[in-house]
Amino acid sequence: MTASATPRLVSAASLLDPASTAAGAEPQVSAGASGIAGLFARRLATDPARPLVTFYDDATGERLEFSATTFDNWVAKTANMLVDTLGLAPGDQIGIALPAHWLGLVITLAGWSAGLDVLVIPADSDPDTAGTGPEPATTRLGALFVAEDRLDSTAALAADETVALSLRPMGGRLARPIPGVLDYATEVPPHGDRFAAPPAPPHQAGLVRAAMRTAAAWDLTATDRILCTAAADTAEGLLGGLLAPLAAGASIVLCRRLDPGTLDRRAETERITAVLAPLEAVGTVVGSDAGAAGAAEAAGVAGVAGWPFSTAAVRVLRLPRHG
Repeated sequence: MTASATPRLVSAASLLDPASTAAGAEPQVSAGASGIAGLFARRLATDPARPLVTFYDDATGERLEFSATTFDNWVAKTANMLVDTLGLAPGDQIGIALPAHWLGLVITLAGWSAGLDVLVIPADSDPDTAGTGPEPATTRLGALFVAEDRLDSTAALAADETVALSLRPMGGRLARPIPGVLDYATEVPPHGDRFAAPPAPPHQAGLVRAAMRTAAAWDLTATDRILCTAAADTAEGLLGGLLAPLAAGASIVLCRRLDPGTLDRRAETERITAVLAPLEAVGTVVGSDAGAAGAAEAAGVAGVAGWPFSTAAVRVLRLPRHG
């Protein structure tokens, strides 16, 4: 994508519409979980010390683990920045242009917690189809959160503020100051680690229903640990890598630039119970077992050729079919 091309923006909530309206039993949504902040608060109250997100970047060797409490601190600081520093209010829009990364989950949760409309650039966004979604030229973002290496490709987007993230290990700052661009690594830390979420906007009830329906379809429980490689600009990343685990009380193991050769060992050391990842991105690795693949398929968990784990105990998840 060239700097002159304008990426297509869509509401993250719109990616999940099929899941929120699918046929099936209506999930029971408590008043305290009517919005995303309530769903997150319920997970936090249930088991604050247990890991919520474990993050790997196999290109750098980075591994970070966040309890629900620690992750909540990051979400609260970011939400406070959105409101106090950027001056955003419920109903305003933010854009997110980030790869599969724990900070992408933080910013998405913070935006929804603050009652904002979160827009993303779909993974299949093509400059030639920019007119098929909300028109970027007329979509004025309150803020754009973008990876440092994507600043050029998102330059045509209209935003009141641009916040760049280096995504380097240990929350490193940008490689160099950029005029007119805020550095997330320096802006967020001073903010408070408690955030009073406003009442959830009505559309978030659909997000909660999508989360709960997907968690039920996958039979997720609090004991599950789900490996995901998808970013939060896809339905897979939003549901499998964030919302469904929150609804079930499960844990997320998010892997960026996954090394397929680590899968068997990672499944064992991280006690992975399920994986949501395109198998072409995972590949066939040492330890593949045709018998395990057959057992998985017989169990109805989307068994595929080239099963990447040496045990059928790790099941492959796919988004439920809707419509």
